[in-house]
Amino acid sequence: MAESSSPTEEIGRLIKRLSGYVAFKMSGLFSTPIRNLDSRSIGAIAGLAIAVIFTWRAIRRQPERRRPKRRLQSDHETSTAPSPDVSSSPHEDVVDQFFQPGKPTLGQIVRQRLSEGRKVTCRLLGVILEESSPEELQKQATVRSSVVEVLLEITKCCDLYLMERVLDDESEAKVLQALETAGIFTSGGLVKDKVLFCSTEIGRTSFVRQLEPDWHIDTNPEISTQLARFIKFQLHVSAAKPERTAPNVFTSQSIEEFFGCA
Repeated sequence: MAESSSPTEEIGRLIKRLSGYVAFKMSGLFSTPIRNLDSRSIGAIAGLAIAVIFTWRAIRRQPERRRPKRRLQSDHETSTAPSPDVSSSPHEDVVDQFFQPGKPTLGQIVRQRLSEGRKVTCRLLGVILEESSPEELQKQATVRSSVVEVLLEITKCCDLYLMERVLDDESEAKVLQALETAGIFTSGGLVKDKVLFCSTEIGRTSFVRQLEPDWHIDTNPEISTQLARFIKFQLHVSAAKPERTAPNVFTSQSIEEFFGCA
C-alpha cells in the first residue's frame, strides 16, 4: 500500500499544475493581439499568477515537520534518563569518536623516534646491561629488565647490532648467556652473530663505521663526537647532558626514557 502524500508534496503538485496552466495562458496571450483579449481573460491570468505567488510564499513559511524519534526505551527508563545534549548531534559524536587519536603503541613510538631508520647499533654496558665497565663483566652480566621490551620492538623494525669491549672470552659468554636468559634472541630479530665484541674502544668505533647504521647508541661522549660526522643520528645515554653535542646527537638518561617507557 502506497504511503499518503504529505501536504507539502500536494501543494507542490498543485503549483506545477497552476504553472502549466499559466504558461499555456501566457503563450496564448503573446500569440493573440492585446486588443482581441477581453477583460475576463486578463483577469483570470492575473488571478492565477497571484494565487501561485501567495501559495509559494505560504510553503516557504511553513515550519519543517520533525519526525518522531523511535522509542528505544521503556517509559521508566525514559523518565529516569537524563535529557540529551542538544548542542551536538549523534552524527557529530560518531565523527568525533572516529577521528579521536588513540594512545600510540610502543612499536609506533619506536618507529617514530627512530625516524623510520632501518639499522641500529648499540653498546651494551650502561645501556642494555646493569654493569658499566668491562671489569664488572668478568664477574657477571645482568640485562636490565626495563629495556627488554624496547629492544624487542627495535628488532621488529630495524636491523639491530649490539657491541661491547670485553677483556676475555669468559666475559663474552656471560653476556650472551644473559641476553639469552632475558629472551632477547627469542623474537627472531636478533641472533648471536649480531652481538659483536672487541678489545678496545677504537674497535667499537670501527664496527659502527663499517656497519653504517642510521642510529648509534652509546655512553662514551668521545665516540659520539667522533661518529657525528659519519652517522645520521646518535643517542648519547648519560645522566648528565654534555656541554656540547652535535645537532644530530640526542641525549637521554636511558634508552627507555628516550622511547617514553621510563
